[in-house]
Amino acid sequence: MSAPDDNFSVLVLASDLGVDARPFLSPTATTTNDDDLDNWHDCAADFADGDFSDLESLQFLRVNGSDVNGNRILRVVGKCFPAQVVSAERLKKYVFYKIYSELPEGPFCIVYMHTTVQKEDNSPGMTILRWIYEDLPSDIKERLQVVYFLHPGLRSRIVLAALGRFFLSGNLYWKVKYVSRLQYLWDDIKKEEIEIPDFVKKHDDTLEHRPLTDYGIEPDPLHLTEVSPSAYSYARYEERWVSREFMS
Repeated sequence: MSAPDDNFSVLVLASDLGVDARPFLSPTATTTNDDDLDNWHDCAADFADGDFSDLESLQFLRVNGSDVNGNRILRVVGKCFPAQVVSAERLKKYVFYKIYSELPEGPFCIVYMHTTVQKEDNSPGMTILRWIYEDLPSDIKERLQVVYFLHPGLRSRIVLAALGRFFLSGNLYWKVKYVSRLQYLWDDIKKEEIEIPDFVKKHDDTLEHRPLTDYGIEPDPLHLTEVSPSAYSYARYEERWVSREFMS
């Protein structure tokens, strides 16, 4: 029996940094993984065997209409995505399934509705989204023309501004277009070309009346402007009675 080799090394990579570990592996392992990945992309017919009926019913990922430049629209409603129960691998397969089956060719765009999204419940995480995007074939990346980011919150703007260039590779960072109101979205997409959920419209109306909420500032936290005068008139009369007692 030959003596074991005492020379070895250990490489630890943080899983939450979005680092691609393949360049650090041996050449044989790297070649094998790349070949498997290419075969996975080429077998688009395999996606048809998967059952995505439950995800289809959620309607968080739909293809409908085109923007003014003729790009097909891939609509993403973040609030409808159950991040806690859908694995990253299944989400990835579903995204590939939608693109291969409904957007097989031609330019397309993404309309991402960030309206009332909760990070814990609806966000799969930037690392997972980057992983899915990185695994897209180059021709699909080139066909993606623009990402309309509807109702971005203050936190989303700060994170993307600070880390976007590191996590969004290639030209994706420069393809993101922030859209704070639906009225600005209509400059690029006609109303009849895309279906807007009712809660998105309602939230847009709220922002129109309280625009500071775009920046995380609530000017009326108790919503007193929504209370009818009669609701707090008793307190005003009571204050008058107290003042009369002190005057007497």
